[in-house]
Amino acid sequence: MILPPPPGEFRAYLFDCDGTIADSMPVHHRAWTQALGEWGCDFPEDLFYAWGGRPVADIIADLNDRYGLAMPVAQVAARREALFRALLPTVTAVPGVLEHIEDAHRRVPFAVVSGSTRDSVTASLTALGLLDRFDLLVCAEDYARPKPDPEGFLLAARLLGVPAESCLVFEDTDLGIQAATAAGMASVRVPDPR
Repeated sequence: MILPPPPGEFRAYLFDCDGTIADSMPVHHRAWTQALGEWGCDFPEDLFYAWGGRPVADIIADLNDRYGLAMPVAQVAARREALFRALLPTVTAVPGVLEHIEDAHRRVPFAVVSGSTRDSVTASLTALGLLDRFDLLVCAEDYARPKPDPEGFLLAARLLGVPAESCLVFEDTDLGIQAATAAGMASVRVPDPR
């Protein structure tokens, strides 16, 4: 079932990736659990979802503080990413969002605005057969301030040449919706498939 957009004429669609285009959050949690478990660290599912949209390095640093650990951030992040990549064939697209992508492709430009790395986003979209649908990828390495800061969304609008108020954002996290609102953009909240 297609997710209902708010009223208005939109000249660009901006999508988060994980949990929005790709139903990948359970797979991410499995990868996190395994990578952190190697260091004796727990990442409860409720905390994982509450921290959705945060940069990987920030999550590891906060888990170190929370549990009094000294996990090497780069090493744990690389291990988590490798485990996620191995699980990518099990990821599917979010049906309601996929319908919007199929319906509006070539009518309006699309961008992904993600807190994940370009490599991770490219791998997810490639696994889903959707990479060619997107005109632009704005990823973690492209902007300095993560969601809920609007920087990523504003950058995507500027690069697409579309005013912020003419963009429609698809997001699954509170931080993403806050970022879209701060950017002056309308949004569609993608429900948690759980």
